[in-house]
Amino acid sequence: MNLKNTITLSAILLLSSICANHIDAQKITREEYIQTYKDWAIKDMKSSGIPASIKLAQAILESSDGNSELARKSNNHFGIKCHNDWTGKKVYHDDDKKGECFRAYKNPLQSFEDHTTFLTTRSRYQKLFDLDPTDYKAWAKGLKECGYATNPQYPQLLIKIIEENQLYLYDTEGGEGKRNNKKSVSKTEKGPVVNPFSIREIKYNNGVKYIEIKSGDTFSSIAKEFNLREWELPHYNDLPKNADISTIRYLYIQPKRNNAHPDYRTHKVQSGDTMQSISHQYGMKLKKLYKFNGMVQGDEPSVGESINLRKNKK
Repeated sequence: MNLKNTITLSAILLLSSICANHIDAQKITREEYIQTYKDWAIKDMKSSGIPASIKLAQAILESSDGNSELARKSNNHFGIKCHNDWTGKKVYHDDDKKGECFRAYKNPLQSFEDHTTFLTTRSRYQKLFDLDPTDYKAWAKGLKECGYATNPQYPQLLIKIIEENQLYLYDTEGGEGKRNNKKSVSKTEKGPVVNPFSIREIKYNNGVKYIEIKSGDTFSSIAKEFNLREWELPHYNDLPKNADISTIRYLYIQPKRNNAHPDYRTHKVQSGDTMQSISHQYGMKLKKLYKFNGMVQGDEPSVGESINLRKNKK
């Protein structure tokens, strides 16, 4: 080998070494990943009901602490595939099958937001929102039961990540400080999920967030309190914009479901029931209630009639 070839080979080896070191330097540790994305997970938990520990553990597992090719190149931190309703950018990777379609995002925040939308708008995940938001073990098992992942060890993997990194502390008020101070606790504390813009308690019906009406509440005041547009509240509750909400016991602050909970398939009409009150009671959309019963909007049921609350499968 002549001198010129020796120099060229040495240069190539040196460049390869520099590139390898550069790539390694770009990888982040698990703790760095947690510190980068924990605030998003905590804020989202307070508005969606998805435990911060679960969201972080899923992101850590699915993205390899943000170092996977799918996370680095496509900002997909949750391994969400395209599915039929995805209209955004797509990339293809080998997973359960060769060349499967995955969602691609402009930035990681879009991935975190889409993960929330994915869980809160698909009926197969709605039973998760009946679980205690501090029960990360139940959520981990529930995700597997609902079909989020094919790995039979998925719940155990999530629970291991949560417990090794004390992520469960993020599920309770003041938990961040406890974790940062390295104070370990053996059991998570119970407590209501609170919206970041409000001090009032948020409750769930059919996996849908709602609040109890207080004296003096208006669509405008509640919209301001929860950072919503005024039209959203009457729309979510199938009410006219000028409705007197002082006569209503509770109000949904996010869209209702297409179906009632699986435990409630029919409703026997009682005196005073209306299609609107029935849809409100079960946290389902009024237009779907009409559709499931072959009724025209504006029609009302008769006392004693059985009303379908879920789509009947053929």
